Amino acid sequence: MSDRNLAGSSNRGQTHVAFIVAWALCLLFYFEQYALRSAPGVMVPELVSAFGLSALGVSALVGLYYYTYSLFSILAGASLDRFGGKYAIPFGVALLAVGAALFGTGSVASAQWGRLLQGAGSAFAFTGAVYLATHGFPGRYLATAVGFTQCFGMLGGSAGQFVVAPLIHGGVTWQAFWLYAGAVAALIAVLLLLATPGGHDARASNQDSIWSMFRPYKVVLRNPQSYLCGFAAGLLFLPTTIGDMIWGVAFLRDGWHLSYIEAVHRATMVPLGWVVGCPVLGYLADRIGRRKPVLIGGALLMLVSTAAILYLPPDSAPPYLLGFLLGFGSGAAMIPYTIIKEVNPDHVKGSATGAINFLVFTFSALMAPVYGWLLTHISQGRAINVGDFAHAGLMGIGGIVLAIVLAAFLKETGRAARVA
Repeated sequence: MSDRNLAGSSNRGQTHVAFIVAWALCLLFYFEQYALRSAPGVMVPELVSAFGLSALGVSALVGLYYYTYSLFSILAGASLDRFGGKYAIPFGVALLAVGAALFGTGSVASAQWGRLLQGAGSAFAFTGAVYLATHGFPGRYLATAVGFTQCFGMLGGSAGQFVVAPLIHGGVTWQAFWLYAGAVAALIAVLLLLATPGGHDARASNQDSIWSMFRPYKVVLRNPQSYLCGFAAGLLFLPTTIGDMIWGVAFLRDGWHLSYIEAVHRATMVPLGWVVGCPVLGYLADRIGRRKPVLIGGALLMLVSTAAILYLPPDSAPPYLLGFLLGFGSGAAMIPYTIIKEVNPDHVKGSATGAINFLVFTFSALMAPVYGWLLTHISQGRAINVGDFAHAGLMGIGGIVLAIVLAAFLKETGRAARVA
């Protein structure tokens, strides 16, 4: 059997199942990288004390993750299209393992390098999972599979808050947590190396230059729809990647004056909302055969819930409802990941995911320090209060509105539109 047939044939039961097994293992990788992405948000005081940094300095340290995540998304997508998932995905898990261990050593320099390596390795998680899902599942279930993939990742993001918080305030030091996390990632890397099929969709010959692996990006980046997908998804990610995972607990503690434990519990409602919203909205998009109405509807729910969190009194809604609704609506941010694969040829599926990941997390990398600077500028050196968060939150509100406008210009790629 040729590599092309091994990777792309959906009528070969054994090959189909092998890719699904590898996809399931890649979900564990995605779960852990999301947990490590959000975990620093519940240990800010410990990191401030250990590294001698301000809260804003810790925010900048944590935000290093997004720089390498966005850059390595390009490499991840290209390497999957050129070499397949057999070695590319375990390589990403190995980078995550080393990065986690470095972060736990306790020095600022090691933590910086650790966070950069975590971001670099994590770029292979979602891109790899989508690549494997595309080979393992029929096309009519792709949006559902992508939604479930993101659901599992956000479950990890939630665990990085509600599980890690009691751990590091119990019998496990924050340094030990990162070292254990590195060991778990190393184990996942070995399992993925053993389980992932070796076939792939390589279009270039072995004699071609290594730079030829980036050729698929010419196809993806010449398509205006790719940019619309990336910009819309990137704007919709900001309320979770920055608003919740970096500043959520601080907003609830300093703005609403909740206890630490209560603030953690409420902040975890956003990723838990993703856990439910991603597969539900993905299934709905598949069910009705249209992507755009579900995308815009989810963004509108985000807009309403974000405005309510920022501008209504804390007791205006049940304690955990608004965060859950924000996360549920945020699940729509995954729909452009399906659209970008459907508006580009099949042979650039890995690069399409890499391109949208690059655009999405470039937004997060650039806006994380901007939001921190904006909060500092508004507070003018005094303790940050709820009014400061409300003013700075206008950036996120505007981003959601712009995402809705961009979504209106996306091509409808759902089944119903193709039939019509």
